[in-house]
Amino acid sequence: MNAAPFYVMQQTARRSWLKTLRRPVPLSFSFVQPLFWILIFGFLFHRYDLGPGYFRIPYLTFVLPGICAMTVLFGASQAGIEVVRDLQTGFAQRMARATPYPGWMLGGKLAADVSRLLAQALVVGMIGKLLGARLWIDWGAVLVSALGLALFALAYASLSCWIALKTRAQESMAVFVHVVNMPLLFTSTALVPARQMPGWLEAVARWNPLTLVSDALRTSVLFGQMPDAARLLLPLLLLAVLCFAGARRAMAKAAED
Repeated sequence: MNAAPFYVMQQTARRSWLKTLRRPVPLSFSFVQPLFWILIFGFLFHRYDLGPGYFRIPYLTFVLPGICAMTVLFGASQAGIEVVRDLQTGFAQRMARATPYPGWMLGGKLAADVSRLLAQALVVGMIGKLLGARLWIDWGAVLVSALGLALFALAYASLSCWIALKTRAQESMAVFVHVVNMPLLFTSTALVPARQMPGWLEAVARWNPLTLVSDALRTSVLFGQMPDAARLLLPLLLLAVLCFAGARRAMAKAAED
């Protein structure tokens, strides 16, 4: 087996993690928004009637899995910002030309991003627990939900990198973050149950990948039950494969420029 591709992936992941650890301030600020949602929304709507299926479940407890999923969404959508910086300095092009494995280089960067985002979601969940969220956790179910969350992170981080490689502009990343994040968030069940939505919005929410991961997390940490693995993982796997393939092709093209 040729170890060179794995070495490229390992070194790229290591570089990405080192850059994150050497800039603790941006990493710390990434927790400000989830904490804001927990403190403001979690307690502001503590009397909100969640409807059938969530009897006597406080809103803070209900919304915490959605905020964990939202944390991953917001972080994944910004994955391309680092790629834009590397493109503007010429580092990405030089690295892509120096190795015959540009796809593995992209894979290493995305592996670091996904592992970091899962760690952030875990910390957000722990903060919510400390603030009073009542959880009933089944760890086997959590592992399935975490795999779905990882595929979700991979898909949207890949999409962010694809846009960065195609546009090579910071402005396009800012537009992407706002155009993708807000519609996905507010047309999902991250903040409210599907049954509390208007009929047309409930239909849209069913097709939203953020709904899949939010509902799976709720099933595993609120009720201690196993989510439907096939319904969760297959669509997210397909989405991740398609987005990564697009980003990989764009990375290979960047090596030729």
